[in-house]
Amino acid sequence: MATFRKRSGSWQALVKKKGFGQIGRTFDTKAEAETWAKIVESEMVRGVFVTRNEAENTTLSEALDRYEREVIPTKKGALQESSRIRIWKRTPLAKRFLPSIQGKDIAAWRDERLKMVSPKTVCLELALLSHVFMIAVNEWGMAGLVNPVQQVRKPKLPQGRDRRLHPGEMEKITDASESPVLADILRFAVETGMRRSELAGMTWDLVDLKKRTVTLPDTKNGEKRIVPLSTDALRILSDLPRRLDGKVWGMAPDSITQAFIRSLSRARKAYEQECEEKGQKPDPSYLSDLTFHDLRHEATSRFFEKGLNPMQVAAITGHKTLQMLKRYTHLKAEDLAELLR
Repeated sequence: MATFRKRSGSWQALVKKKGFGQIGRTFDTKAEAETWAKIVESEMVRGVFVTRNEAENTTLSEALDRYEREVIPTKKGALQESSRIRIWKRTPLAKRFLPSIQGKDIAAWRDERLKMVSPKTVCLELALLSHVFMIAVNEWGMAGLVNPVQQVRKPKLPQGRDRRLHPGEMEKITDASESPVLADILRFAVETGMRRSELAGMTWDLVDLKKRTVTLPDTKNGEKRIVPLSTDALRILSDLPRRLDGKVWGMAPDSITQAFIRSLSRARKAYEQECEEKGQKPDPSYLSDLTFHDLRHEATSRFFEKGLNPMQVAAITGHKTLQMLKRYTHLKAEDLAELLR
């Protein structure tokens, strides 16, 4: 028989049955406590009850700490994952015990979070929390714990970006760069389709100028990739001075992004000033809404425009599926029209 008592504004349910001992749990309302007690008693009668003691004594914050110690170091993008951990630890849910977190709680958080960040960001944060619950059940032995993230709808993601470089944009950005290597990095990125982290991790021992290749031993998808070098890419590397530390560029991923943003901003201002001097109205889309990752989109599209087939392009870019490759490929309709002549 279950008993209920009010404690500090919450309701504690206690279920005591021979062979199981006493099981207790605290809820915000008496109705929730009664519902839980009925489920536990039913499971005990049917012989399917699994104790949730460990889960019921573990807060989300404690689970996040353990996940950060044991799981995140084994994952790529550990810095981003740790950042998402900190976001979750700042929520009121962090103080709650794991079984008390329900789908409605996650849904409420999702709706509030969407007012501040993009749907993609929310999906990534939900994915991390879902994995925490999965690890808790499968590896930490917290049997009977329900993953509340699986009970809510994920935000609908917008259609993939289709930003291509406009004529002259690359030249204006590189001209506005104050970094001694950023201009070469940008041109090399468009020639190879390499990711920012892959570019930053390049070392000369991985470059073979005779074979015209760059070997990437540890990529985002976990597989080694050998990137062929175009004539322009080869020229860029051949003209670079050799650094004492063996690195090709000597810039960290975040430094590349920040340098790109500053160059883009300076290029846009110079473009607006040029338009003002000519008495022309600036194109709002020119030198705006452009990210470093868009250069990978541009490179992939150019590979197709050169006549490479999907398998050849995937070998260069490292995309695992045709669907993923399609997301990053935006062919110009006017170029396709020329092929249909």
